Amino acid sequence: MRTTDAFVALRCVDCDARHDPGEVTHRCPDCGGITDPEYDLDAVDLTRAELASRPFDSLWRYEELLPFPREAAVSLGEGATPLVECPTLSDRMGVGTVHIKDEGRNPTGTFKDRGQTGAVTAAVEHGADAVALNSAGNAGQAAAAYAARAGLDSRVFLPDRAGFTQKAMTEVHGGDLRVAEGEITDAGDEYAAATASGADDDAADPYSTKTFVTPYRHDVKKTMAYETVEQLDWTAPDAIVYPTGGGVGLVGMHKAATELRELGFTDALPGMYAAQAEGCAPVARAWEAGAEAHEPWTDITTACNGIAVPDPGASPWILEAIAESGGGAVATDDRAILDAAVEVARTEGVEVGATCASAVSGAFELAERGELGADDTVVLLNTGAGNKDVDTLRSHLGATEAAE
Repeated sequence: MRTTDAFVALRCVDCDARHDPGEVTHRCPDCGGITDPEYDLDAVDLTRAELASRPFDSLWRYEELLPFPREAAVSLGEGATPLVECPTLSDRMGVGTVHIKDEGRNPTGTFKDRGQTGAVTAAVEHGADAVALNSAGNAGQAAAAYAARAGLDSRVFLPDRAGFTQKAMTEVHGGDLRVAEGEITDAGDEYAAATASGADDDAADPYSTKTFVTPYRHDVKKTMAYETVEQLDWTAPDAIVYPTGGGVGLVGMHKAATELRELGFTDALPGMYAAQAEGCAPVARAWEAGAEAHEPWTDITTACNGIAVPDPGASPWILEAIAESGGGAVATDDRAILDAAVEVARTEGVEVGATCASAVSGAFELAERGELGADDTVVLLNTGAGNKDVDTLRSHLGATEAAE
């Protein structure tokens, strides 16, 4: 297994056990907890000047801080996305500056490519023949694409509410698509049944690239924060507002920020803010209640499929990252979210996904509450391209125009 010099172990975030990444592939064998790649940062020989000399071409430019070297990566050129300054939004919010980190520029149109390049690379390094996962949609499409790149089979379990684009492109990439009635949790149940050892000769024992089952999705997604801080001339923003379903990117970015501070690249941590839809807001509700973990959401009423995750298994870790960073959580209704997507397209020209616009409407709400200040630098994560949600956005636009 090819790993970088600084990657020394997988550490269980629940029982703190440390495991050899060549032997343990997923969750902790001792307690079943989430594992997290651990790095010896003293072994990282990297400077700002060295990074500045490298092309801004993919997330693998940060290979010293990642589990695998660039030469091992199953890559489609993911990462290296633009940070777009949005003066109209900053004026409207009454904050110093607003930037959109536009993850819609990734190969399959979302930030899920960052996680799947890490997870599928791990699958190859562990000798897998196939990968599998359940997903709300975008991660399934990305997994099928990266599996195709690596020459692996892929089995993707999506809920029927997943978008047509995600379903279609999963099959175009050669993925074995299974559609479950209901929500992402129902797709998870079908995944578990189909991939149980011996359940189905064609689907038994594939390598899981599921959220927080593989340790490599959240870890490689941390590169969003590396890029953002570098693009801001090595100054941590005051706030990062992130559309939150499973919370993989949020914990990954908080991890990256702590690593950059420990390396001496920055002095401060950005406040991490989870943005959710009111129709499925288990993290925001837990944060407002001062709870250490969420209660499962029982009645999903949002059209924002990508963050319609009623039972995020890593909520204690998400809430801990929010608290440690001095951030918060917010939920807004679907109308505010979709209005925000249209506003960004019309005033800034950035095509924000319907789900992703929860970060924009959430930032407006945070500014209204006074949680974002007049001098703050605010980064909004556009986790996916607007054309992933064209039917939702156009329908909302038509309904709004008809009502006027």
